[in-house]
Amino acid sequence: MTRDEFMSRAEAFRRELLAHCYRMTGSVDDAEDLVQETYLRAWRSCDGFEGRSSLRTWLYRIATNACLNAVRRSDRRTVPVGLGAGPDGGAESAAAGVGWLQPLPDALVTPESADPAAVAVARDGVRLALVAGLQHLSPRQRAVLLLRDVLALPAAEVAAALELNVGAVKSLLQRARARLREVEPRMDDTLEPTDPRARELLALYMSAFETADADAFSRALRADAVIEMPAAQTWFSGKRACVAFLIDDVVGAPGTWRTLPTVANGQPALAAYELGPDGAFDGFGLGVVSASAAGIARVTVFGHPSLLPRFGLPSSLGR
Repeated sequence: MTRDEFMSRAEAFRRELLAHCYRMTGSVDDAEDLVQETYLRAWRSCDGFEGRSSLRTWLYRIATNACLNAVRRSDRRTVPVGLGAGPDGGAESAAAGVGWLQPLPDALVTPESADPAAVAVARDGVRLALVAGLQHLSPRQRAVLLLRDVLALPAAEVAAALELNVGAVKSLLQRARARLREVEPRMDDTLEPTDPRARELLALYMSAFETADADAFSRALRADAVIEMPAAQTWFSGKRACVAFLIDDVVGAPGTWRTLPTVANGQPALAAYELGPDGAFDGFGLGVVSASAAGIARVTVFGHPSLLPRFGLPSSLGR
């Protein structure tokens, strides 16, 4: 097999490797760079690939070690709730050594396969709550958990990939699972973005945003809803507090905002555009929605206009 044939086979794993690197780092930018680094390393060393493990496993080993080197040099990424500060604006500043999680366009990691089960598994693996929870683990705990529970590698292979003994792998895995249960909010009832109820709730929330309708916000949000804004280092908990924040501090007069639907992290999302002085609507950012049958449980707002083109959305809307 030629080098080009080898790399053509390896290319089939790009999407899932990107999802893996994103889970490890919490950053789309870093994940894309690390996947490129993975393929460069694979290109340089493919003559040494002896086939004792699958090509997929070999690529995951390269990607995981590249991620471990990267996260040791960078900040941990989280969302305001993850800082452990109180709600209603209580997260006054990011803790030292902490950056903000980035949202992930679904199109980058969703399998090209039309198999609904494969798409659902891919979406579950990049939900914001899971990725934020993973950032609370040490880099090695994160790597072991993902290789064992997501890739289902045997403990011996994980040990070899990370230059650990099997006992250390088992210990790291046990601690990682326990820690993830502590910090990851339960989202067992989260709806797929294609679910009719999820679409209904997203449409209701978008309409409420554009019309400054407090009643519509109240119908869309669950009683225990959370709204968090990483860029503002702020979060609000409970329907009453969330609606008051949206109406009093965000939406302003009816017609101030326009919205477009999208999908991020395997969840419904909306792009928000704010009316500017010239009458056009300028891009504001993205809101990622966790929807359940009972209503919207969480909205994570990323106030970065530069995100919109990454999601295939316009930077601004006309008058």
